Amino acid sequence: MKRLILLLVLLLPWPALADEPSVLVDSRLVPEAQVLVGGTINLEVDLLVDTWFTSAPQLPKLELPGAIVSAPSSEATHLTQRRQGKTFFGLRFTYRITPQQAQTFDIPALSIQLQPGQGSKPQTVQTQAQSFNAVQPVGASHDKHVLVAKEVTFTQNIVRSHDPLRVGDSISRQLNIRAIDAQALLIPAPEAAEIEGLKHYVQTPEIQPLDDGRGGITGGIRNDTLTYVVSEPGNYTLPAIELKWWNQAGQQQTASVPKVSFKAQGQSSYSGPFSISEDLRQLGRNTRVHIARHWLLLSGLTLFAVAMVYFGRPYWQRGWQSFLRKRAARRQAWLDSPDYAWQQLLARLNDQTLPLDELYRWLKRDTDENTFIGATEDLPSHLREQLLTFLNDRYALNPSPLAGVSERKKVLSEIRKLLKQRRSPASVTGQLKPLNPTH
Repeated sequence: MKRLILLLVLLLPWPALADEPSVLVDSRLVPEAQVLVGGTINLEVDLLVDTWFTSAPQLPKLELPGAIVSAPSSEATHLTQRRQGKTFFGLRFTYRITPQQAQTFDIPALSIQLQPGQGSKPQTVQTQAQSFNAVQPVGASHDKHVLVAKEVTFTQNIVRSHDPLRVGDSISRQLNIRAIDAQALLIPAPEAAEIEGLKHYVQTPEIQPLDDGRGGITGGIRNDTLTYVVSEPGNYTLPAIELKWWNQAGQQQTASVPKVSFKAQGQSSYSGPFSISEDLRQLGRNTRVHIARHWLLLSGLTLFAVAMVYFGRPYWQRGWQSFLRKRAARRQAWLDSPDYAWQQLLARLNDQTLPLDELYRWLKRDTDENTFIGATEDLPSHLREQLLTFLNDRYALNPSPLAGVSERKKVLSEIRKLLKQRRSPASVTGQLKPLNPTH
């Protein structure tokens, strides 16, 4: 009898463990082959659960000496896979690695903490250790940045301050380099040629990543402006500019912009078609010029308006920029508001699955809580149970058909009304406080 009781006690914890959600983690290098110095290799990490994520997974920072590592963006790729006879839902995160030295790189196992739905506590998983080799492209210099890309586009635009150019005028060479599957910081700067008779000035370059519109980085863009000021008249030629780069197969390529030829004249000197003073002298000393008062007044008003526009231009420009900034701030505030998240949630209530992304985003903005449990702990028990029923019906271990759209919308509307009352309690102007607040 004692042995039977002891056996039952030992078996009691096992059902609780069996109810814990399943968690899977996969990691891989893309591409799997060796990478060129200056090229990009991606470390993809897949996190899969058979329920859902109650909060964003906590990914560690990856540092590799001799390489540039870009952390995963906030927008992860959503996954749905069939594993072990069950349906798993997950997220894919990507580390972008660009080696700067020819060597072997060892990527250690990464510890990732996540909180699956219906789990009793957070879980920690580890990726597999990875390694890859980086080789120097043939013909590349060891002391300079190497540009390795899938595709490179090199264009230029010529802007003249005056046509024809004269001494004191300027000509600007606007250069644009667009590299696919490359780091923006590794795009080399074009060389500015020294030309006698011209003074050149190099403006601060504009370097920015090239994205796909969904938060993913697909390459880089570099914009340079080389300005040449004419100091002497003559014929000038800005030489062609070549940019060396390597494709992902290790073959050297060249992108270039053509040369620019132009002529600069001497300093301008303007003389009128006739001399007014000479004509007045020929008319005689007693000749008088009569100007009507209304023309004088109109000329004065015109000069005043021109002066106001010219000297007040900085104020108008600052006012316009301030208006644009305020309008952009109002737009961003609307996009970050709980009401906008609520509209996005209603727009997707007709989907086959309950829109968890929009649901978490709305609850986060309305309650300022990062977890589902914290966002709903103050709700009435019947609303909390109905909302959990929707989640369990779709994402539990044994899913069942979803409730109707009208029922989901009714429950969510009641929750939103309660959260809005809690966030902005109504006040009655002029109403006296209770005489006995304790009752």
